[in-house]
Amino acid sequence: MFNILSYIIFLGITSYITIHVGKRCYCEGKAYLKYLLHDESLCLTINRILLGSYYLLNLGYIAISLAFWEKISSMEEVVTITAVRTGNIILILCILHYLNLLALYFLRKKITLK
Repeated sequence: MFNILSYIIFLGITSYITIHVGKRCYCEGKAYLKYLLHDESLCLTINRILLGSYYLLNLGYIAISLAFWEKISSMEEVVTITAVRTGNIILILCILHYLNLLALYFLRKKITLK
């Protein structure tokens, strides 16, 4: 009973965060890719591939995270375990985005097409 409640809360929060961040990065990333590549159709294609990869990676990690969920026996554990699992997903999203930005920053001069 408590596990089902925790799964529902976890899936609701993490799915919303993953989809919301993906949409925001997709919309805001267009301008940055256009600045780097100067080719509208190539930017759109790369941005769509990045969005699809982002969804697959994060939703896959969320699904795998559910497989290793321990048995929950109280409401206190529901809150604790759900918060820790949700925090792990958010930290992974942050690390991935910072690594992407760092890689683009250092590769900016090499991949800028004129």
